Amino acid sequence: MTYLEVLQQVKKKNISPVFLLYGSESYFIQNLKKQLTKEVLAGDLDNQSTYDLEETPIQEVIADVETYPLFGERKLIIANNPGFLKSKPDKVPFEHDLDTLKHYLESPVDYSILIIIAQYEKIDERKKISKVLKKNATVAICEPIKEYEVVKWLKNLAGQLHVTIADDAYEIFDTELSANLHLLESELTKMATFVGENGTITREIAEDLISHTTNGSSLRLADAVIERNLHKAMAVYKDLEKMKEEPIALIGLLAFQFRIMLRVKLLKAKGYSQPQMEKQLGVHPYVVKIALKREKYFTVRRLQDIMDKLANTDAVMKKGGMEKELAFELLLYELVQASKQ
Repeated sequence: MTYLEVLQQVKKKNISPVFLLYGSESYFIQNLKKQLTKEVLAGDLDNQSTYDLEETPIQEVIADVETYPLFGERKLIIANNPGFLKSKPDKVPFEHDLDTLKHYLESPVDYSILIIIAQYEKIDERKKISKVLKKNATVAICEPIKEYEVVKWLKNLAGQLHVTIADDAYEIFDTELSANLHLLESELTKMATFVGENGTITREIAEDLISHTTNGSSLRLADAVIERNLHKAMAVYKDLEKMKEEPIALIGLLAFQFRIMLRVKLLKAKGYSQPQMEKQLGVHPYVVKIALKREKYFTVRRLQDIMDKLANTDAVMKKGGMEKELAFELLLYELVQASKQ
């Protein structure tokens, strides 16, 4: 089942004796764990126990699960890092008695809820214990969302917060935070508080309130160059200075943006599709998507000139030929001028 399907099931108080949460999206895993804790224990954390299966054998966890709660009606047992579900389990100084787990899964008690959390990209579904888990537990697949799903996810969250996001404001979230769900929720909640119930988050509000990330800011620097806006470029640079980013590191970030634009432009001229570009460049689909939006503002020669300017400024900084901050400000001026030509 998907994260949303399991979440809705839990909210309807349809609680299974055993849950397996697996996947690499920690936001989904933490949300499900939080919701299950709320529904099962109703704030009574005395009946919650958490184990690390790299330190504790599964048979000891099951012994706790089968022990009747001293207080309250139900217990919640959380078991992290079930390495025995991976194709190549990590070495541990003991043996997991998987038969004990198998027998429990086939006949669980009604006073305990067991949550097994496997924050791995994959588990080995060919293993006998994996098959038994899939058959007898509620399995929530917590995979990261795709880039094209970010807008849909934001709309859903905005609905829960009783606010509306203006159409032109989505790009701000997309550029700064991409598919980082923890940050997206945090930033959207902050803006929802600012605009109030039934309010609208405009592009201007999003730009003013969003907490900028280094990667997002490097994209905004590239945008400022494309827009031939030196004032905006300097403002973004000052934001990055406050984030303690070194000018040499910022050259690296800008070089990555323009290098990808150049390579995408060259591949596009050869007739490559976006998926083919992603495979050829070995980068995230979002990176190619952004580069395709930006490359059209430059000729190949202009992008090559910009790469030369970045390399020259990097060399000047590393040789101590000029104060780094001044060199970077001059670089921004030259980049904006180059884009005007």
